[in-house]
Amino acid sequence: MSELLWDDVKSFFDLEWEGCLPDVWVTGTTVRDWQAVLDLIAVSAWRSEYSEGGVVMPTPCAGDVLSRPADAECAYLRVWPTPDVLAIFRLQSAEEIGFDVDLRELQGQERLDVLCGLLRAIGRRLGKPVVMTPEGDWDQSHPVLGFDPESDRVVLLAEPPIS
Repeated sequence: MSELLWDDVKSFFDLEWEGCLPDVWVTGTTVRDWQAVLDLIAVSAWRSEYSEGGVVMPTPCAGDVLSRPADAECAYLRVWPTPDVLAIFRLQSAEEIGFDVDLRELQGQERLDVLCGLLRAIGRRLGKPVVMTPEGDWDQSHPVLGFDPESDRVVLLAEPPIS
């Protein structure tokens, strides 16, 4: 059974209301947490591609990426939990793990289940909450849904807007 039902959450996946690329966050992290996520991706069936400044290269260890100079090229890890769903991780800070998902790829119950599976896998690996916020909610003050480690499931964190 699905953790969330599409009919209950589809308003959060509206491209005009949420923005196209909502942000997903894990806060209070360390280099060790980042490495745990990189290890999870490496052992999963997910395809991934690491790049710095647009140049694709082998994925380094988290400590190497996060200790690069502040003016270094942006480091991204693109992860496809399924061939048609992409998450783009921004390797910028040890203190938080952040990535984007594309709502255009997350329409319907099957795709919602893929997202929930990704959030659940990361949250379980880290033992920490994983929250999705509207695009540009950098202070993470408006979480919409996320993995709750206490209940060990993805839950709604906000009331859907009235249509």
